[in-house]
Amino acid sequence: MKLKNLLAAGVAAAGCAFASAALAHAKLEASTPAANAVVSPAPAQLRLQFNEPLELPFSKVKLVDEKGVVTESSTLVLDSANNKVLVAAFPALHAGAWRVQWMALTRDGHKVKGEFGFRVK
Repeated sequence: MKLKNLLAAGVAAAGCAFASAALAHAKLEASTPAANAVVSPAPAQLRLQFNEPLELPFSKVKLVDEKGVVTESSTLVLDSANNKVLVAAFPALHAGAWRVQWMALTRDGHKVKGEFGFRVK
């Protein structure tokens, strides 16, 4: 009887592990500039790399400076060589702290969002 219960518990645990992996959402894996980076000169574009392919029409990126002024990206595209990378172009950025706020929709329909900061010297 103990062996039967032990086997049932093992099967249940394995099922939970696989279900968790299947329900995992996309995540930001890397960015250029990187989070908390100090850059000079100011970047003309930001690159956000995710772990899943993205749907461009439902994704966006904006910058917020230390005074709360929002700068929208002038263009937003998927990298032609990698559909997991969003490339956002911006007008010239002034020196100071910037917050990158992003929202992305993955091809499997999951919406994720986040933010990080960097500084222009």
